Amino acid sequence: MRNLNVLLTGFDAFGGETENPSWQVAQALDGQRIGEHQVVAECLPTSFRKALGHLLKAIKTHRPALVLCLGQAGGRTRLSLERVAINLIDARIADNEGWQPIDMPVLDGGPAAYFSTLPIKAMLGALHEAQLPAHMSHSAGTFVCNQVFYGLMHHLAKSDTPAGFMHIPYSSQQTADSGRDAPSMSLADMEQGVRVALACALDPTRTAPELSGGSEH
Repeated sequence: MRNLNVLLTGFDAFGGETENPSWQVAQALDGQRIGEHQVVAECLPTSFRKALGHLLKAIKTHRPALVLCLGQAGGRTRLSLERVAINLIDARIADNEGWQPIDMPVLDGGPAAYFSTLPIKAMLGALHEAQLPAHMSHSAGTFVCNQVFYGLMHHLAKSDTPAGFMHIPYSSQQTADSGRDAPSMSLADMEQGVRVALACALDPTRTAPELSGGSEH
């Protein structure tokens, strides 16, 4: 029997924040149905030593039909569908355990990069159709998000399970509470965006539209 779970992950708060919208969004969608599939959400620790192990345990437990990991990218203005994960850790700040590795590989001897196996151009088209700000990104950074994205794709490299990563901006509540002047989105819009993206990724009939309107960054 086909497994109809969709694994959706977010991270706990880091960098002095009290909340992480990636987990708030994942938690809000936990248990919801998208077509015949059901979302199961897991919170990953913002820890180089622990995050990937937690993710791989969740994959083993839930045996999902699709995996989408979410992370916060403060300063970005749109939902970012990540296209590529690189075999590099280069932490600008320390993780939640105080570890700040510099110029290290995610996996010794691993490939330089892995690409998302989600239909990200079709997902981008669906987000634009829903009038939600989104773009296709070619850099998931070099912090724990990229480590998890790379490790996810390495783990599933010989699997037919589609998987990938999406960065989301600060939430509007975060910027209001902190008084910072930075781009943000409402949690409601981010929840809708993730749901739209997942529905598209789970639709085998969906094709990528012709993209226009300038280059993607």
